[in-house]
Amino acid sequence: MRDLVEEVVDDLYVRRFRDSPAQFGRQEAARIARIAIENPVAPVEPCDAPEASIAAMRRRLALKARDELERRKRRAGLMTYDDLLTRLQATLAGPGGDTVAARLRARYRVVLVDEFQDTDPVQWDIMRRAFGAGDGTLVLIGDPKQAIYAFRGADVYAYLDAAAKAGDQATLGVNWRSDQGLIDAYDALFAGARLGHEGIVHRTVRAADANRATRLHGAPSPTPLRIRVVHRDEPSVELTRQGYASNTSAREHIARDLASELVALLSSGAEIELRNEDGTTRGSTLVCPGDVAVLVRTHRNADLVRDALDQVGIPAVINGAGSVFATEPARDWLRLLEAIERPASDPRARAVALTPFVGWTAAQVAAADEEQWEDVHRRLHYWARVLRVRGVASLTETITLVEGLPARVLARADGERRLTDLRHVAQLLHGAATGDRLGVTALTGWLRRRIASAERETGDEERSRRLESDAEAVQVLTIHRSKGLEFPIVCFPFLWEPTWIDKDVVPFAFHDPDAGDRRTIDVALEGSAFDEHRKQHRVEQRGEDLRLAYVALTRAQHQAVVWWAGSWDSRDSALGRLVFDRAQDGTIAASGASVPQDDDAVARFAELAEAAPGCVAVERASVTDSGPWAPTPRRGT
Repeated sequence: MRDLVEEVVDDLYVRRFRDSPAQFGRQEAARIARIAIENPVAPVEPCDAPEASIAAMRRRLALKARDELERRKRRAGLMTYDDLLTRLQATLAGPGGDTVAARLRARYRVVLVDEFQDTDPVQWDIMRRAFGAGDGTLVLIGDPKQAIYAFRGADVYAYLDAAAKAGDQATLGVNWRSDQGLIDAYDALFAGARLGHEGIVHRTVRAADANRATRLHGAPSPTPLRIRVVHRDEPSVELTRQGYASNTSAREHIARDLASELVALLSSGAEIELRNEDGTTRGSTLVCPGDVAVLVRTHRNADLVRDALDQVGIPAVINGAGSVFATEPARDWLRLLEAIERPASDPRARAVALTPFVGWTAAQVAAADEEQWEDVHRRLHYWARVLRVRGVASLTETITLVEGLPARVLARADGERRLTDLRHVAQLLHGAATGDRLGVTALTGWLRRRIASAERETGDEERSRRLESDAEAVQVLTIHRSKGLEFPIVCFPFLWEPTWIDKDVVPFAFHDPDAGDRRTIDVALEGSAFDEHRKQHRVEQRGEDLRLAYVALTRAQHQAVVWWAGSWDSRDSALGRLVFDRAQDGTIAASGASVPQDDDAVARFAELAEAAPGCVAVERASVTDSGPWAPTPRRGT
């Protein structure tokens, strides 16, 4: 599908500017086309631009790209997941829609949709038309505070619209994960906060009866929520000209402080009490590295934390930032599928030759003669036939046996990991191909999307990288990866840093308050209306940052450790705005007004501690030389 989109962009661009000077570049045209295609039913702005303006020209390109791609897909017999949704929506909204809906309701009397906050307006319209009327029951389950997938097309506004139209609502009042002390600490931190929208408000809950008392015992610092403040007068913290902590030095300081804190915790003999649902104790277990998670946003920060832990001898694995789709073996599989898709293509044959499936070196590729390349093409044609007739599992087995894949891969220093990842990707491809009946082109597109998603630091649990020893190590993972998971103790070293927002002038999606918050895209790239829409886009991104922080913090069962550093841009971070820029009604500014001095930050955090006595500790993040960790055998009772 990516190749088809590129063809559409090329053809439309050449057609428009073949006989006249180009008014904008091909890269800009591709961005406009992609966002229009990724949002197939969203209105495109600017609607009122003068016909002869460049802004209007950009809008026409967006609309033509949609139409042309649709025409070519139908001609090629291609259908995407978005097509399944939009065509079903069109069917339900069309002349025979009532009949189709009646048949669906007759077949499914009760429909339950989980994680509804991660759906979109098209999916909501389908559910509403199909199951929102008649004598059936439609149950939508979701938590808008956990809506963090806008970059994938999820739209929390669909949830909010559904909630407003619901005939009945119920709210879960019991938290089955966390201890009451940690819940009380979060109530103080989030009290009444609006997380990006007035309809997304933090609500108080209580712990399950079995978790009313803490289950973490014997820790050096047992407080449920620990806030460690990096003071700018620390010797290892460098300052900018304006007197703010430099991001690089603050990150490095915090990574060392985190490692020191974990050495102290793991050496303390701290235990986690195991309880039955009725609150009775059934034993305890010594806190070990596998009980600790560190949540980050970027690959670079994950590497920084892992290296710091390695320095003190604490085993750590990057899990999520190390999604199997973010690995070289996943890209090797993509090169193989692309070559099988077009087995006569010379560039694709050269690309796959460098993968372990063929095993050539760069020197061999450069020196190969025509006969050798013919042999590669023959293999690709044969593999294409195996994949088409017998599937991914047979293709994997064929290459494993005939090409000697295991021996070739295991000859590398990291061979065990690579072979594990190659087999893991093969299993996921087999599941996708058989479950969704995907041909080679669709399967190639499926893998390409997963790789792109992993590079944006996302993932889910069944696709995380597998090694049994990982379970006994500190889990360093991305916040997106952590959604749905829980850990006894969680560290948050970098919540003081804001999410990066592209400062380039590019097309974007936003919710238009003048059109009932309808999801809209703006491709004008100029003008006052574009600037206003861009501000709204930024507000929505910063709102999702708040929800991302909420998702992160609520992964902890017994204790959470949060760091704060006063860098220049920490004012715009989710933590900074939540604590220092929240209005009385709970509204949180999209941009922070200023960065507080360290003493003022400590005082504000102390106010949170007073609001939840015994549940919040404010500490100075001073790195101590704790020495390496000396592991003791894990015991449980």
